[in-house]
Amino acid sequence: MKKVGNHKSFSKIFFSVAFVLVTSLSAFAQDAAKGKELFNTNCAACHKLDAKATGPALRGVASKYDKEWLYKWIKNSGELIKSGDAQAVKVFEENNKVPMTAFPQLSNEDIDNILAYTSEPKPEPVVADTTANGGGGNEESGVSNNLILGVLSLVMMMLVVMLFLVNNMLTKIASAKGLEVEQKDRSVLNLFRAYAKNQFLVLVSAILLLLVSAYFAYGWMMQIGVDQGYEPVQPIHYSHRIHAGENGIDCKYCHSAARVSKHSNIPSLNVCMNCHKNISEVAETTATEEHSKAFYDGEIAKLYDAVGWDKSLQKYTGKTKPVKWVRIHNLPDHVYFNHSQHVTVAGVECQTCHGPVEEMEIMKQHAPLTMGWCINCHRETNVKVEDNAYYKKIHEELSKKYGVSQLTAAQMGGLECGKCHY
Repeated sequence: MKKVGNHKSFSKIFFSVAFVLVTSLSAFAQDAAKGKELFNTNCAACHKLDAKATGPALRGVASKYDKEWLYKWIKNSGELIKSGDAQAVKVFEENNKVPMTAFPQLSNEDIDNILAYTSEPKPEPVVADTTANGGGGNEESGVSNNLILGVLSLVMMMLVVMLFLVNNMLTKIASAKGLEVEQKDRSVLNLFRAYAKNQFLVLVSAILLLLVSAYFAYGWMMQIGVDQGYEPVQPIHYSHRIHAGENGIDCKYCHSAARVSKHSNIPSLNVCMNCHKNISEVAETTATEEHSKAFYDGEIAKLYDAVGWDKSLQKYTGKTKPVKWVRIHNLPDHVYFNHSQHVTVAGVECQTCHGPVEEMEIMKQHAPLTMGWCINCHRETNVKVEDNAYYKKIHEELSKKYGVSQLTAAQMGGLECGKCHY
């Protein structure tokens, strides 16, 4: 008997097609993930997906050029330009004739993965939900505090009224029973006369007044010239939290003179541009409640304006503007402090004096920088002698003299006046 119908049922065809689609989509996602890793390793130094950097923006580049041409361009763009390829010459001239690094080590499969990553659609910007718990926390806490203060004030007023009513009631009861309430003279004048007649009380009060006045006067005078907590607003906002904290940039990369000089330098703007030529905006995750992404991007724009950098053309215009930085740490003229002696010879960490700068959004003076503060440090800090030939001989002699294996800076002459004043 002959069978009627197709031996491949509809359900088999449907599941086969679905399997092929799912496999294709998962393979594309995997290719894009590999492509992102390859892009960040090889391309991110000069290219961005959606903005021009040293090279052009690369999102959608696969749809603009033939894939075989892209293979040749990425592996060796210089050779393609020398061959006279019209498209290669055009791209080269459109990007200020900046030569592109050759990547012969990338296979066609690697390039396909990178192109898959650059072909992904641009993600929609995430809009912060201001109605979330963290958004209006300060306002809610403010309202609750005002409510508590209002309730406490009402309770105090009620107590005062109750005391007044109780006093009136007791007075009326005493009058009804024929009791005479003795009225004492409690005028301020009589109290002052009684106080003035007591010579012992006057003497004790005078001594206490002098001691308290001397205490506050001494405390006030000792704060003259001490700027602990000084936190000025700078012309261009610089976040140590982002640079030294999140990005882990070494303090001495920017303040390089601290290793070899008496003074720690203010970094020149070309040091900033070493990174910010290719970083014209911050990531979404960088923003905080106090400072938005738009705020940080605006500060980078101020940097570009100061150095005369044209972001669209990726070149300097020659029009520069001075940045008037506000000095934070400032010792008196009669005080000598050598950064290289502490940073390079003694190996003192920057945070010892400047505090946790990696956590500071705005830089401030962490320590008092007073004479007593410096002396205490010299008394408590052991001199680092390991692998330090500078101190070897004198350390051996003084160790025998004091009978100790470790010496503080004070024991090695760190309290001599001429060390800091000359």
